[in-house]
Amino acid sequence: MSVRNTAGKRPRSGGHAPAVIAFAATAAVLVWLLLGVPGDLYLGFVGGPVAMAAAAFAAHGVASRERVPRPVRTFWGLLRYAAGFLFLAAVIAVLRENNDTGVSIYVGLPLLVGVLILMIAFLRLPFGERTTLGRAQALLDGATVAVASTLIYWYVVLDLAPSDTPLFARVVAATIGVSGVLLLVVLGKAAASPARTVDPASLRVLTIAPLAGGVGTILLIAGTGMARLVFAVLALPLVGFSIAFAAHLQQRALDAPERPVAEAKGRSVLNLLPLIGVTATAALVITVSAQEMTERQRTLIIGAVLITCFVVARQLLSLRENKLALAGIRRQQAELERLALSDTLTGLPNRTKFAVALGERIEAHQPASALLIDVDDFKMINDTLGPAAGDQLLYQVAQRLRAHCLAGELAARLGGDEFAVLLPTDDPAEAEAVAARLLAGLGEPFNVADQRLLLHASVGIAIAAAGETADEVQRNADIAMYAAKESGKASWVRFEPQMRQDMAHHARLASELHNAIVRGELRLVYQPVFDLRTGLPSGAEALVRWQHPERGFVSPADFIPVAERSGLIVPLGSWVLREACEQLARWRAEFGDEAIPSINVNVAVRQLREAGFVDEVAAVLSETGLTSGNLIIEVTESSVVDGWQVRETLQSLHEMGVQLALDDFGTGQSSLSLLRAFPVDVLKLDKSFVDGIADGADRGRLAVAAAVAQLAEYLQLKAVAEGIENVEQLERLREMGYRYGQGYLMAKPLPAEECGKLMSAAPAHVF
Repeated sequence: MSVRNTAGKRPRSGGHAPAVIAFAATAAVLVWLLLGVPGDLYLGFVGGPVAMAAAAFAAHGVASRERVPRPVRTFWGLLRYAAGFLFLAAVIAVLRENNDTGVSIYVGLPLLVGVLILMIAFLRLPFGERTTLGRAQALLDGATVAVASTLIYWYVVLDLAPSDTPLFARVVAATIGVSGVLLLVVLGKAAASPARTVDPASLRVLTIAPLAGGVGTILLIAGTGMARLVFAVLALPLVGFSIAFAAHLQQRALDAPERPVAEAKGRSVLNLLPLIGVTATAALVITVSAQEMTERQRTLIIGAVLITCFVVARQLLSLRENKLALAGIRRQQAELERLALSDTLTGLPNRTKFAVALGERIEAHQPASALLIDVDDFKMINDTLGPAAGDQLLYQVAQRLRAHCLAGELAARLGGDEFAVLLPTDDPAEAEAVAARLLAGLGEPFNVADQRLLLHASVGIAIAAAGETADEVQRNADIAMYAAKESGKASWVRFEPQMRQDMAHHARLASELHNAIVRGELRLVYQPVFDLRTGLPSGAEALVRWQHPERGFVSPADFIPVAERSGLIVPLGSWVLREACEQLARWRAEFGDEAIPSINVNVAVRQLREAGFVDEVAAVLSETGLTSGNLIIEVTESSVVDGWQVRETLQSLHEMGVQLALDDFGTGQSSLSLLRAFPVDVLKLDKSFVDGIADGADRGRLAVAAAVAQLAEYLQLKAVAEGIENVEQLERLREMGYRYGQGYLMAKPLPAEECGKLMSAAPAHVF
């Protein structure tokens, strides 16, 4: 599914139609002039209003786009108003001035206002270094060009004007001419500035406007009647075409995929205008002095001008030398930035670059979404195949992401096995489609260390909302990614605000759980495991409960996931292990041989990863006076496949004599294969297979339950059925060969005192 760039959604602005209309109007005027001005002068003047109207409409199209950087909207908004005043001047020229190629006050006033707005628009562009020195240099360059062009107009252009030229026409011509030269300087600096905001190609096209104004005013003042006519009918169409076409280029640049800002190459001719102005002024001084001064004064001025020329030449050489040095510094800076913003292993942008790119889009009010991608079970792969193979796999994942990203999508490696993709969209459906596409790409097999591996990943999606920072968007994606992992991995989840509240709730609950462990608010209850033949308890499973002083009873389904996520499962599990063993020791002291022989304790995978867990178990057994045979540790299938560290811990416990029970057996994807690799002693059939077997309607459950019983008998393992809730289930399980079982039919989880009473009581009648 392709991803459309929604960076500033395009309004109904006519596409490239305004530029085509302005070009057609300009071309029509040119043809009219080449044909020798046939018909009424009115026909020649019509091109101006048409072209300027198209220019105003095109500039409005850019200025009114949504989610476009504010400087760009402001610039084109001013050009829209400038084009509007120039359109007014063109209309007045058609209505009142088509029989006079001069400049009256009716045309001149809106013309001057339009030029003034153009000056304001261009002066707002970043055209120099944002330092006091940079601003001073720009001001001096502008002053140099302004003075030089004013002198040239005063002594050359206006001097060539006919004697009957009105003063107002002279002032308008000089103002437009000098302004045009100044605009060329500003445009040149803005196009070459690293901080440019408007598209450089648009700025280059806009140079047509000041050039047309500068050349046109010369023709208007000093030209023949035909030259003045050419200016009168052609200047405004040219200006209109330049604005309309530049707006079209700006629209295309906004819709195109984002590219790195290219460094300005070379030194623009427009940036040499200050030096050209100095040289021209020097020539003008020589010319004037040759006519009006004595020999000694003339020699002195010529010498001063020569010195000025030498200084200018020296400055040009210094500029070239500085340019070469600056180019070397910029190359080094670019390399340092590349190293600082890219990941050395994969070559992708790193966390810093991703955060910068996301922040820039958000600050520019452009649509953005972040995908956070975490490779599932990468630790197990890394532990099994080694770090070198793990690095090779991460490199291939990076290349796979890069290959499946479309134009405008930025893939990055945040660190470890975490990757991210920046999307130029705020459409949830589109972001979800991209997540599905990337997951499908990562689902193809990888060839690593001469092995073919199937890999999955979990993806969190966060859409940048109004007012959010880049850091907040990344945190939201992180929260969604963890939700994807908790939902079963190999999937994506889109962030919802409720998730942040849930995370805050979990954080508060984790803090309160820590205090509960310290203050002794937790307690254990025990669900007996019964011998289904004798009806006597043969063991008990220790289950933790939390009676909160304010919340009341807190379900294990709420606080156990919080404990696992926060790491509190380690101290919590240590407390459960010690408390359960101490309770069994008390029962054995009280009931002797009638006491249950062993206690079942659930152990989380995080505990099994702890390097000192085996020593901790040995210490607890020694301190409570129990043997290793008195303890059964229950683990889930997902714990067993966690990695070599967990497998080594389980093997050490088995060798010590501690019994190992595989809890929720049958629900995993590799249950049978685990029996060969895992030193199991007890299989606990999951409650989902016990439900519904009484009536025999679900043949699948019946088959699995029967197969587990036969498998346990064949492998000489102890089989325990969980979740027995009625007599019919009990009878069916007995028929299948199950010797042991748990469930509410026999006993719910009980306090230690009530559980102890069952050890000396007569067998229940239901057995």
